[in-house]
Amino acid sequence: MRVLDSHLHLWDPDTLSYGWLTGDLLRRFGPRELDEEFGLAPHADQRGFVFVQADCVREQSLAEVDWVLDQSIQFPLRGIVAFAPVSDGVAVDHALEELRCRPMVIGVRELLQDHTPGFFTSASFISGAREVASAGFTFDACVRAGQLDELADFADRVPELTIVLDHLGKPPLGRPDIVGQPDDADWSRAMRALATRPNVVCKLSGLPAEGPGGCSAIQVRPFLDLAADAFGSDRLIFGGDWPVSRPYGVWLELVTTWLSGTFAPAQQDAILWTNAERVYALP
Repeated sequence: MRVLDSHLHLWDPDTLSYGWLTGDLLRRFGPRELDEEFGLAPHADQRGFVFVQADCVREQSLAEVDWVLDQSIQFPLRGIVAFAPVSDGVAVDHALEELRCRPMVIGVRELLQDHTPGFFTSASFISGAREVASAGFTFDACVRAGQLDELADFADRVPELTIVLDHLGKPPLGRPDIVGQPDDADWSRAMRALATRPNVVCKLSGLPAEGPGGCSAIQVRPFLDLAADAFGSDRLIFGGDWPVSRPYGVWLELVTTWLSGTFAPAQQDAILWTNAERVYALP
């Protein structure tokens, strides 16, 4: 089984500054730590990773890209989703030019999850998003469940931009010992509406970090089922969200087990590998 993980974080607090890191996350997580947890070496030809910016301080965002490129000799890096100040409007073009000069940058992200309503449908953000599309980059959208309707509006305003929804829109999971129950009046309705936008792709990632006490198959399956029904096998991609979602193998096994009972082998391979290659236009 080959797996192209579309959502990997790496960081070293001794090299760059990350104001949000606390507790056990406030330490180095690099290729060596990933290998220690996941055991990359025996599967090197069947593994690939897309690094997604880890929200270091803004002025270090290019240094983050350079640091990850320096690490890439140690693991099978396929692409980088870097920070770009999309909210700066057309002024984001300078940052995009800097990113174009760096190999393997294939998309950008500016975190949306903590902003007030209207932030990413403002005129400035829409202008910046159009610059992102013109540069040939994708945009990773990290939003919470209550922001999905605004994301659909955003997708309508920039139809030329490929938008990758991170973490299934962060639905409220509840405890891992109970069956998940998507709220038809909230998350599931908004997800189905968002899926009607052809420029939006859904990333199967991040749910372990959303549930108190982790997550279980019985808990997350209804959410995965709804995403599959709404987006179909050609607009789903796998993401590990390591090290925010840990241990790595638990989420991977949960998703692959679900896939094996839901999709045909060719569709499983698409979700685990080829869809990410296509969506991110990976070299």
